[in-house]
Amino acid sequence: MNKQLILALSKGRILDETLPLLADAGIHPAEDLGSSRKLLFDTNLPNVKLVVIRATDVPTYVQLGAADLGVAGKDVLLEHGAEGLYEPLDLEIAYCKLMTAGITGSQPALARRRVATKFVNVARRYYAEQGIQAEVIKLYGAMELAPLMNLADEIVDIVDTGNTLRANGMEPRELIGHISTRLVVNQAAMTMKHDQLKPLLQRLSDAVASRRMAES
Repeated sequence: MNKQLILALSKGRILDETLPLLADAGIHPAEDLGSSRKLLFDTNLPNVKLVVIRATDVPTYVQLGAADLGVAGKDVLLEHGAEGLYEPLDLEIAYCKLMTAGITGSQPALARRRVATKFVNVARRYYAEQGIQAEVIKLYGAMELAPLMNLADEIVDIVDTGNTLRANGMEPRELIGHISTRLVVNQAAMTMKHDQLKPLLQRLSDAVASRRMAES
């Protein structure tokens, strides 16, 4: 049986907050992830390797078994779906909110709206649950531009400080969900590599618990 574990990490802000948590758990990359052009890294644990990929790709790598476990935002997991994945641990980092937003002071239509977002599946589910007919337009960036250019009535996007919305004459409206970063595990690996995964999961769980206690 292959004893090696591959942990997929999300690039960007989540990576910046994940690495100190891994260090707290006693997991250290063998080289600096920020200065290397490599994507696959050894660690101080002989059976654990790290792969650094786009956040939106992490659930796919884990679901299809290319990685045994991964670190991804709850927003990405909601959009991707949970098939083939266990979600055993909230890492309690990279907090933000997934919200609707629109032009400040404007009143959204009650029955039908055009919505711009990269979270297409999340948006369709949310508006259906509200009884609102939504035409969902997929965009990959600069969501705030869509209402300003009359492309959409609202957007669904991640909101952290809200500064970008305010700078573009927009305001947050409805909360869809509180977002944090989660650890996900391939379902088959949870069975086939349980003996290897269990101590790694315990390390991470202990690190999260220690941080929580230190902050309380």
